[in-house]
Amino acid sequence: MIKRRKTRTVKVGRVKIGSAAPIVIQSMTKVPTVDIARCVKQINQLVRAGCQLVRIAVPRRADTAAFAKIVQKVNVPLIADVHFSANRAIEAIEAGAAKVRLNPGNIKNRKDILRIIDAAKMHKTAVRIGVNEASIRDLKTKDVPAERRTDLMLKEMKRYVRLFEARDFTQLVLSAKSSDTLRTVAINRRVAEVFDYPIHLGLTHAGLPEDAQIPSAITLGTLLAEGIGDTIRVSAAGNPVIETKIAKQILIALGLYERSTPVLYVCPTCGRAEIDVIKLARRVKKALAGVDKPLRIAVMGCIVNGPGEAADADLGVCAAKNKAYIYRNGRRISIVRENKIIPALLKELQNL
Repeated sequence: MIKRRKTRTVKVGRVKIGSAAPIVIQSMTKVPTVDIARCVKQINQLVRAGCQLVRIAVPRRADTAAFAKIVQKVNVPLIADVHFSANRAIEAIEAGAAKVRLNPGNIKNRKDILRIIDAAKMHKTAVRIGVNEASIRDLKTKDVPAERRTDLMLKEMKRYVRLFEARDFTQLVLSAKSSDTLRTVAINRRVAEVFDYPIHLGLTHAGLPEDAQIPSAITLGTLLAEGIGDTIRVSAAGNPVIETKIAKQILIALGLYERSTPVLYVCPTCGRAEIDVIKLARRVKKALAGVDKPLRIAVMGCIVNGPGEAADADLGVCAAKNKAYIYRNGRRISIVRENKIIPALLKELQNL
């Protein structure tokens, strides 16, 4: 079990963020905010996929006006993503945002920040202080060393947090992001050492989904395994539902997310296999599509690892030439012909 770093608890609408609560998955809409119907549709898709918080960009006054209408049409706390304009932040707070995200790199005026704090206090709105490496002016050249980059990001974070704490506002979530894997890990370790606020994790600008999966898993997985991180977002270009699925897979792999569907273990295959294991595994995966229990299903292809892995699963198939051995809860229960594997598996699934 991973021992999570102890943090305060911050309420974002009905969702609690912090070490006393499960890690929260969030994502962001990818359609124009003023297109209310499409925005609501995408939010609902994200909720069905497992998102507990959804962020929405509000760059213009028309967007905060649309945000106010969207809040009324969905059943999930919404976060307003604010850059450059204190007015947009205050409008979003008044429109019903459960949290606003502020970037210290582009809202710097002290009076503006204090106006936002006062509005957030009045409406009991949480705030995420989100430092992006690319938004810090002194970091917009390539020749700044990595340690100096983390120092400057932490300095920006401290400056903002001091302003909020001086105003007696502590409903804060912190984030520090880079598009670089190692720098993101390094700065979040520093933030975790200095503050006891919940931390939002993400590797920003991670790329297309197929390219974003591994860097995101390495970055978030490293920090989560160290107990750092209370809410996460995978930042991938394209459909945000894919972001949510990747985030869930990362948490499941670390034992930080309670599965509600089966997980399929498949041997990598080698010259010992006497059956098309990959074809069989795909047939098994298709057969599992409607199952809503957190079962461990193993599809193995030879005598070396097969019996052990299959026996360790809730249900296992250890394939041999033209036949397969079926295991349930560690016990071999039957031998079936190759063309009977799927029917036998479905029968045992019903028994489970």
